[in-house]
Amino acid sequence: MQHSQGLDQELGSIVGEEGFALLLLRMARITFEDLAAMDDELLDENVAEDNPEPMNEEEEERLLAHWQAVASTHHVVVPQEMAAPIQQMARQTQERQPVPFVPLSCHEKNKEILYEERVYPAGKWAYVIKGEDLYEQSISMAFMKLMRYICNENSAGRYLGMTVPILNEIQMAKDEKSFVRDVLTAYYLPAEFQDKPPEPTDPDIQIVQRETVRVITRVFYGTTTEETIMRQISLLWELLGSTDDFLRETYMVAVYENPGVPRRRNEIWFIRREP
Repeated sequence: MQHSQGLDQELGSIVGEEGFALLLLRMARITFEDLAAMDDELLDENVAEDNPEPMNEEEEERLLAHWQAVASTHHVVVPQEMAAPIQQMARQTQERQPVPFVPLSCHEKNKEILYEERVYPAGKWAYVIKGEDLYEQSISMAFMKLMRYICNENSAGRYLGMTVPILNEIQMAKDEKSFVRDVLTAYYLPAEFQDKPPEPTDPDIQIVQRETVRVITRVFYGTTTEETIMRQISLLWELLGSTDDFLRETYMVAVYENPGVPRRRNEIWFIRREP
């Protein structure tokens, strides 16, 4: 299966700080950005970062209603069952664990970083594949599943913690001008659970061990839609020039920050072919 192969080759979202809970509800045009339209101000009213306390019923309803209202304008439904995960992530003192990697090189021009090369060691990831009409819908629906797994719908019955980036694997259509419908969204298991990942209760969530992968990464800021991603793919190919060193059928989009951040950081990843 292409997605399984791609995951073993590259893997890797989103999310950050209180924004990890926002992840899903805000992505411009049905995207993570729009889906996570919950702004920091709303969370700050309900959550004290250093001393989080349970929300009252009115605050809980307000939080869920906000997500539902924003999502509905983009044809994404946030079900009632998401209330508890939304509240739990909003309450957590956020300590994000970065996905481990080894930097290999950094290519600059006029003191601006054009792209970097890294090696990501083998590790365990939880992933979901969704094939909605739009890319933005697929990653939103997938992350809602992962969000519930992260919170407590797992064999450990506990909150697992955040890691960044969340990775979205895309496959190119034969015309190389659009994506295939199925998108893989993946979450790296925190170090505490790498040896023995908690089993998901949702059969749509799979745990996989991926092998070491070497990638070229380029940072971009703002929303992540099919249009913006295609633009970033084209820009990086222009920088790399004519080469067969990287896959052309599979790419990764890494998302790092709270969707409420106006110019949040993302990366496009090109996967180096194995020798």
